[in-house]
Amino acid sequence: MKHVLIVDTPPMFREFIKDKLSEEKIEITYIQEKRDAITKMISILPDLVIMNIDETEDIEYFTSVIQDIHKDPNAGRIPIIATGPFMDRNNLATFAHLGIVKYFVKPIKFDVFFESMGTILKTNFSIDSTPCVLDIHRNGNIVFIEIARGLNREKLTLLKYNLTELIQNDKLDNPKIVVMMTGLELTFVDGLNLELLFDNILAAPKVHTKNVKVLSLSSFTRDLIDGHSQYDGIEVVTDISQVLTSLVESNNTSRVSDLITDNILTNTETDTSTMEMRFSSDTKGIKSDEPVSPTPQTTSQQSNSMQGNLFKVAIVDDDQITQKLLAAAFFSAHFECDVYNNGIEFLSSINKKQYNIIILDILMPGLSGFDTLKRLQGMQKKPPIIIYSQAMRRELVVQCLALGAKQFLVKPQKPENIVQKALELINAQQ
Repeated sequence: MKHVLIVDTPPMFREFIKDKLSEEKIEITYIQEKRDAITKMISILPDLVIMNIDETEDIEYFTSVIQDIHKDPNAGRIPIIATGPFMDRNNLATFAHLGIVKYFVKPIKFDVFFESMGTILKTNFSIDSTPCVLDIHRNGNIVFIEIARGLNREKLTLLKYNLTELIQNDKLDNPKIVVMMTGLELTFVDGLNLELLFDNILAAPKVHTKNVKVLSLSSFTRDLIDGHSQYDGIEVVTDISQVLTSLVESNNTSRVSDLITDNILTNTETDTSTMEMRFSSDTKGIKSDEPVSPTPQTTSQQSNSMQGNLFKVAIVDDDQITQKLLAAAFFSAHFECDVYNNGIEFLSSINKKQYNIIILDILMPGLSGFDTLKRLQGMQKKPPIIIYSQAMRRELVVQCLALGAKQFLVKPQKPENIVQKALELINAQQ
């Protein structure tokens, strides 16, 4: 039987790994202290060691532990996978020299993680490949879970641990859950996966059925919830205003537009997660800094690049700095990119080009982004539109969403975040 030693990993990360390895009949041993790792490695001779570097940890201390392991003739032969914060190349080169075969930057994409583990252990891990975009974010005590394309069992299982980690790290006493999956058309064949979704949500601490709202157009989803006594209290709605009215405590306003901008478009969470809800397959073509190996080799991220099969993006913004930043980020993700200074330029070309995504500013001279959006209303097979603007008037935000914009992102944001959201919207339509 294969044996994996897990050293000083965060609780939820550890539990998820243990569950997955147990499914494959792989024995697991866990220890808390890194200094005990060499003794344990010599005594049990595991096939693989998974070791975590905490964000506050002294790198010199971690390096000294690895050096001691590397010097031992028995422990030094055992491969090590490490996880931790972003590292510079000098540290990575040192780690590689000391026997760390892969270094994963947190939060971790687990499909690549298990691929690396499987190569080392000579084990084929069963990974559900169903296309699925699953994202989780928080505003106050409301946790939004967005699901598109399909239901992937790996991600639905991971959701339990990620949700638990979020609730515990952010000390949420009365979390309220909004599951948003209006784009999913579900039937009885999805029944087991739907049950897995709701079971994992309810398995998280302090989550009660009365505080779980499901935004869905699927009659099957409603019937499934109605048919299970353990889901009694979960409400299925078709209108976002129903969700917010029932969950948001607001004495100052009853306007749906206020509730939308205050509680969905404004994200107050600080990302403390160790586990990534996205997999590498969700973001085809986007470069990743995980896993990192200082030795020359072809990574799965490189082999999945979109060479010869590029997406096309239109960036409509009069600010040249924004143009350059976004264009560079999209180009790095293997997009073809056209830049327009205003709505008139863009509309004169839209019928000659076929874009996969449009990034549109609102505040532009001449034809504004809002007017451009209205002109696009009659367009057949309109690509997804992301509004990226400094405009923050609630009425304008709601009007843009009503006119078909898929996202409203307030400037400034990291360009990589815009690319990430664009890929999610593109993949959700495929």
